[in-house]
Amino acid sequence: MTQLSVRSFSISLDGYGAGPNQDLKNPLGIGGLALHEWFFDTPSFKKMHGQSGGKTGVDEDFAARGFQNIGAWILGRNMFGPIRGPWQDFKWKGWWGDNPPYHTPVFILTHHHRPPIEMDGGTTFHFVTDGIESALKKAVEAANGKDVRLGGGVSVIREYLKAGLVDEMHLAIAPVLLGQGEHLLLGIDLLRLGYRCVEYVPSAKATHVVLRKQVP
Repeated sequence: MTQLSVRSFSISLDGYGAGPNQDLKNPLGIGGLALHEWFFDTPSFKKMHGQSGGKTGVDEDFAARGFQNIGAWILGRNMFGPIRGPWQDFKWKGWWGDNPPYHTPVFILTHHHRPPIEMDGGTTFHFVTDGIESALKKAVEAANGKDVRLGGGVSVIREYLKAGLVDEMHLAIAPVLLGQGEHLLLGIDLLRLGYRCVEYVPSAKATHVVLRKQVP
């Protein structure tokens, strides 16, 4: 059965999933890049960028799991690019060049229509204007029995959590304080929503926590 999962999502010790002032120069916000230090030296990250090598261990184990059995992705528009408001043109095709690291259909939540974009490597970006449940329905159909990965950003994950639609969430808690930015869990009662911690594994660069929604 297809599940909606958040995987390898990094947050700070004080709960922020992105720093303040996100823009083209700082797509993760000021200080946000430091949240992902655990990921940068893994073989999974290097493979995404056409490189070899990397360190095996706890961080790589979780990074590799993040790509297993994924048939589709859902992303917020900010994860696709820095452009806000109506599309001025269709030149922007994402942060990643001609061959994005998804290799599946990707459903982008937006308020503004745009035709699908077929990229190299099997990625096709679809733009969904009628809400999170519609995007999930489309992604589940496209996943063809595999899981759907919810890639973020913070506001999109919060929407899906509050709607009770996320089945499992892996958070990588970095030993970093941001002080401000986008807070992932502020005001969300995960316990009341049915989530329980099922894994807790520290590494030198992050503490990996897996939360799973319990079936009544």
